[in-house]
Amino acid sequence: MKVYKFGGASVKDAAGVENVRRIVAAQTDKLVIVVSAMGKTTNALEAVVDAHWEHHTDEAIERLSAIRQFHQNIAAELGLPKDESDTSAADLVYGLALPDNYDEWYDAIVCLGELLSSRILSAYLAHNGVPNVWLSMPQLLITDHTYREAKVNMDESRKRIRKAIMDNPARVFVVQGFIGGTIEGYRTTLGREGSDYTAALIANFLDSDSVTIWKDVPGILNADPRIVDNTILIPELSYHEAVELAYSGAQVIHPKSIRPVENKKIPLYVKPFNDPTAPGSVICETLKKVEVPVYIWRKNQMLITMRAKDFSFILEDSLSHIFDIIKRHRLKVSLIQSSAVTISVCVDKSRYVDKAITELNNAYSVTYNDDLSLLTIRGTTPEIICQEEKGRVILLKQTTRRTARLVIKNK
Repeated sequence: MKVYKFGGASVKDAAGVENVRRIVAAQTDKLVIVVSAMGKTTNALEAVVDAHWEHHTDEAIERLSAIRQFHQNIAAELGLPKDESDTSAADLVYGLALPDNYDEWYDAIVCLGELLSSRILSAYLAHNGVPNVWLSMPQLLITDHTYREAKVNMDESRKRIRKAIMDNPARVFVVQGFIGGTIEGYRTTLGREGSDYTAALIANFLDSDSVTIWKDVPGILNADPRIVDNTILIPELSYHEAVELAYSGAQVIHPKSIRPVENKKIPLYVKPFNDPTAPGSVICETLKKVEVPVYIWRKNQMLITMRAKDFSFILEDSLSHIFDIIKRHRLKVSLIQSSAVTISVCVDKSRYVDKAITELNNAYSVTYNDDLSLLTIRGTTPEIICQEEKGRVILLKQTTRRTARLVIKNK
């Protein structure tokens, strides 16, 4: 049993879907294919959600129609019969009929991307020599009601997924990444880029031999090739190192994806979908150290600093209160720094941050900066830090033996 995960870039058009077919057709083991939404569909669906939330219903429907047409065009280019590719009408009605709650709306509508892409991929495989079974993850991956960042009910999900796949004689299964559902049948999502997590969970539940994440890069690189020239491939790294990189913001793998495979010692491969025979990278149980510095950029950051209004020691008196507010407003903390009377947190900018700052202002003096980036350098040296600081406005710097973290004002 193997698990393959294909991201949005790998199925962004008809040529990409055909390339997936070739990769899958070369595999003879029992296989679960986890697929993301096609191309930038998730972003497009987020625009639908926002248009509706602002009561621009006509705009929301128009955007949905464009998304539907995009998928129909790909299906037509692949030669699929219209009755097998026109899967969106009922889903669109389902999305638009939901109650007026932003996060619930978000999950119901954004889920459409994976449902559409997986339907098209499943149909194309079946019509081209790869029989398969399409499965609906909202009925199999059971979660709580934390919309937009649902927590998985491990026991119930394991039972359902094992029954659906292990008790079925079929060899190939097509499922959706990123999405799940509550026990009552409401759709949920696992957080952006959650398809990797889906693949890792399925591998854990099925005791798979391996997971392969197919990407538009040669494997795990020491920097984002869109930002840094002359990147270096890291052929092998440990689960521990992978967690550190992912938490720091490395885009190659979702942070939650490591624990499910590490618990079962399942190797996780990252390979280029444009060159399937290339070795790529593997995350596994290894003692090998990463020998090159790794640069990780985390964009869209805010730095929030809180000071006790009565100059009391903030760590002793206020830490749990501050982080209770941060948790309730679902802020993602990427860095923490404290002194006797202040604490600073670097967080991902989100739609919840303004309400969090308002609540924090009730008890603390709060200042903040936005339009920031966080650069993490693992395997750093003083020379590297000096080089990266040149010409930049550094608002905060942390260094340890191996790691430097710089909060940088964007130009």
